[in-house]
Amino acid sequence: MTQPSLNRILIVEDEMIVRLIGSDTLTDAGYDVVEAGSADEALRILERHGDVEVLFTDIRMPGTMDGLELARVVHERWPAMKILITSGDTFPPRSAIADDGRFLPKPYSTEVLRREIDTLLTL
Repeated sequence: MTQPSLNRILIVEDEMIVRLIGSDTLTDAGYDVVEAGSADEALRILERHGDVEVLFTDIRMPGTMDGLELARVVHERWPAMKILITSGDTFPPRSAIADDGRFLPKPYSTEVLRREIDTLLTL
């Protein structure tokens, strides 16, 4: 599968193993991956790296906001950024996801994750 190289993806996931699997999957697919363990950390990263193209965030996380609120803030501050939200126990209605963001239910395969990121980057 050919990918555009070095598209930057920010993965926001508090479960380290899940975050590492996602990071390894997307790095192997040719993406530049940045990781955060909370929405607060993600915002600090985004303030330093304005060139992130996709936010991939879990909904439930520790900190001052969850992934849905993070997606709303990101959409307001960086409207060109694509949004992919995931959860294994919270299934938001389409109207709850900022912009043209997409939802990926857990558990997901690494192939489905790659395909979702590829699709977002072609929109």
